[in-house]
Amino acid sequence: MGKQIIIIAMLLAGIQLATAQGFDTKRITWNDLKDVRFKKRLNIELGMFFLYPTFGPKVAVLDGRELIIKGYTIPIDTEGTFVVSQNPMAMCFFCGKAGPESMIQLKFAKAHHFKTDEIHSFKGRLRLNTNNVNELNYILEDVEIED
Repeated sequence: MGKQIIIIAMLLAGIQLATAQGFDTKRITWNDLKDVRFKKRLNIELGMFFLYPTFGPKVAVLDGRELIIKGYTIPIDTEGTFVVSQNPMAMCFFCGKAGPESMIQLKFAKAHHFKTDEIHSFKGRLRLNTNNVNELNYILEDVEIED
C-alpha cells in the first residue's frame, strides 16, 4: 500500500510539473488556422465592405488557448505593431498572395522590434476576432518569443 501511494504521488507531481512547464501549450501550424470562411459585409459605421470570418470547429477550439506558431515578422506601423505571417512580405495577405487566415496580430506585454521577414516562433494566448475591423481575425496576446 505504501509503494502505491508513493507511485501515485510521483505521477501527480509529474502531471503538475508538466503543466507548470507549459506542456499544455499547443504548437500549431498555419494549416490549423484554415478552418475559416469569410463573407463580405457592409460595415455601416465606416461605409465600406469588409470580410467577416466564421470560424469552423477546428479553429474555434483554439480560442483562448496558449499556442506557439512560427512565421515571418511584418511591421504594420512605426509604433511597433507587428504581425506574424505564414509567408514573407512579398507574398503576404496585404499583397494579395494569401488570405486573412495567414496572419496573426501580435500583442506583446513589452515593446519588441523586428526586421521585416525575420523568422521567429511566438507563444501567446489566441483570441478570435469576428467583428473588430481595426484588428486582424487572429490575435495572439501576451506574446513571448519562443525561438
